[in-house]
Amino acid sequence: MGNSCATGGNSVLLETHEPDFKWKIHGFSAHLFKGSISSNSSWFDCCGYQWYLVVNPSHKIVGAGTPQVAVGLGLVRTGLKPGHFISAVFELSMYNHSNGTYCGRKASYVFHVKNAQSDRKCLIPLAELLNSSEFLVDDSCTFGVKILAANVISLKMKHTPLVHQNRTTTTQNLYLRKEGFIKGTYTWSMTDFLDLALKPSVLSPVFEVGGYKWHIKMYPRGNECSTRSMSLYLYLHSPDELPRESGRMIELTVTILNQKYTGERYSYKRQGRFVFVGMNVWGWPNFIRRKTLKSKSGGYLVGSNCIFKADISIIGSSSESLASVA
Repeated sequence: MGNSCATGGNSVLLETHEPDFKWKIHGFSAHLFKGSISSNSSWFDCCGYQWYLVVNPSHKIVGAGTPQVAVGLGLVRTGLKPGHFISAVFELSMYNHSNGTYCGRKASYVFHVKNAQSDRKCLIPLAELLNSSEFLVDDSCTFGVKILAANVISLKMKHTPLVHQNRTTTTQNLYLRKEGFIKGTYTWSMTDFLDLALKPSVLSPVFEVGGYKWHIKMYPRGNECSTRSMSLYLYLHSPDELPRESGRMIELTVTILNQKYTGERYSYKRQGRFVFVGMNVWGWPNFIRRKTLKSKSGGYLVGSNCIFKADISIIGSSSESLASVA
């Protein structure tokens, strides 16, 4: 490796290895309808752990006026023990149709249960990508990641290198819709929040959107992945309804309604896009700081009343295939 791939302007990407995981996004321009919301792929296996790719199509850098297409790597927290860290070196890349290679940037990160997403790497200015015939073809763009090395680190043990056992390349195809979304809203009104807050976790009643049943799981005092915050996740009630080969891209907006002041700007909101397949659960370990939620001046918790609103849109579908590596 080491050959450069010019992207035009001042951007130069290095030629990278064939990825362990490829995420081909069809209908890439649909990504841009709501600005800089990141999208998360479904998980893939590598080095004995489960990972996922994060793509932000309009990443904004402080002090820079040009939005960038940025990519990061995430580690599924359930496979990581508290007190253990994974130090990884990896390549984040894009497929260049003009020469049939992947080009990108090398990165490294130490993953742990409190922070399981790497920093984003900017690959190309968004305006440049939209005018490119090398990386964007028929409104489709392919991103990749290759894990070069990974070590488990613990204060009680020596560094243990993870064996790269991948004999296959995982390819996921994401088909984004530009219109005709399936939408639904669920409002979870709690009149006994202070009592519920004493429990380790609380499940909402089951609700239906798009022919699937869902529920929200709340950890009022946070889970093992949080830091002084409430944790909140969306669960598919019957995971076998979405096997790996037929996932759904979900756009989720969860809002805590302000009960003192009217207007959307007074409410607290988090948004994300996630591919749901199988046992997937997506959400935020640090959804809102507990201090912010309980503030008497905030209006989110009035007495023991708290109101959550979940807006769910099915904005695309996903499929997966495996190919043997020689």
